[in-house]
Amino acid sequence: MMNRLRHNTMLRVVKLLDAVLLTIPFGVCWYLAYADNLAEPYFQKGNWLVIALFFGLYVTYGRIYEGFRITLSRISEMLMSQALSALIADGIMYLVTWLLTKHFPPVLPMLGVFAVQVALAGLWCTLAHQWYFGRYKAQKTAVIYDMREGMEQLIQEYGLEKRFHVTATADVDSALNDKLRILDGVEVVFLCGIHFHERNIILKQCVARNIRVYLIPRVGDVIMSGAERMHMFHLPMLRVGRYDPNPEYLFIKRAFDLFVSGFALVVLSPIMLAVGIAIKATDGGPAFYKQCRLTRDGKTFNVLKFRSMRVDAEKDGVARLSTGENDDRITPIGKFIRKCRLDELPQLINIFKGEMSLVGPRPERPEIAAQYEEELPEFALRLQAKAGLTGYAQVYGKYNTTPYDKLQMDLMYISNPSFVEDLKIMFATVRILFEAESTEGVAQGQTTATQKKENAGTTAA
Repeated sequence: MMNRLRHNTMLRVVKLLDAVLLTIPFGVCWYLAYADNLAEPYFQKGNWLVIALFFGLYVTYGRIYEGFRITLSRISEMLMSQALSALIADGIMYLVTWLLTKHFPPVLPMLGVFAVQVALAGLWCTLAHQWYFGRYKAQKTAVIYDMREGMEQLIQEYGLEKRFHVTATADVDSALNDKLRILDGVEVVFLCGIHFHERNIILKQCVARNIRVYLIPRVGDVIMSGAERMHMFHLPMLRVGRYDPNPEYLFIKRAFDLFVSGFALVVLSPIMLAVGIAIKATDGGPAFYKQCRLTRDGKTFNVLKFRSMRVDAEKDGVARLSTGENDDRITPIGKFIRKCRLDELPQLINIFKGEMSLVGPRPERPEIAAQYEEELPEFALRLQAKAGLTGYAQVYGKYNTTPYDKLQMDLMYISNPSFVEDLKIMFATVRILFEAESTEGVAQGQTTATQKKENAGTTAA
């Protein structure tokens, strides 16, 4: 326990150092370029308050974008997250400065600050990574699986072998038949898709032995995560039910949808007009693409997108998932608008009309949902909430994430609805705009049905 306490304390100190390090350039810039130009200059405490505001903003966005995850992130991932956090914090503080000066402040000092911050973030990420993995050895790790194999390959693929040294793997039946000797001498265990009865036996042993557990849940586990704790008959109870958020949350969510979608439609209208003209000029086809999608309680609506594929993309009537940039159905202008996510902009109209929300499970086509439900009946549980422009699965998954895993991520959102969670997902969505892997396609010519049969619930990926 003391070793873990020292470990966690050191991590917090190093993370705090990063926040302080990136705040210093802003503080220097504030005093040299902006503090004396305010309409009503602050006293010393006011200047410190402005600097503290930047510090708070940077830490908040750094946590949202997971910029401080030394133990589980690559250097490049941390750097990108910290650069994005600094950019947003700098942008907000520039707007604050504008309000305080009552005229446009010079932008070059702030751009210089951002450049210095990126350099400092790169230095911190490199040194912190070297310090941590030089000081702390990879933890001895065991992998126990049932329906999911391949966790050790994922650890290698994501560069986490410095964190987790896999010394043993076993299926759950073999592990239990061997009286859980696989746990001897390990510090970490990954439990991958194990049924609750066997899993609970292993969990109790891990807690007793002070072994940290990383658990890939099943659908029932995710549903239980939203259970309400209560007492009845002098007994502890967990109450579980269908998605039923309070009216205040639904009112705030709808008001926010109206405000953001209305404002965005006005501001982005020139870009949308230019994209529409470009699509029309490419092949003479329609600029918009309408497609029937499912939303809450199985209701249907026509989702709007800018057309990125040929008009005859599905002339054979077979629904196919995109194979990414190599998909020959995508038009030249379609590749560009997909890369920049501009094809999604017309969905702001759906949001303004109330057919969608800014945050929620992504709407599926009825025929594709029916294919998934043939072998995954629980897939319909996604329809408890209104469909969204972005969601938990879009932020933390990829285009080719399996239907089973997308379902689990959507249920994580549905099980714990809150406006704060909506805001976190919207802010986190900004990061994936810079990640190419979030738009990866599936194998060439693969239909939704074949993806489902090959991937759903059978691999760790």
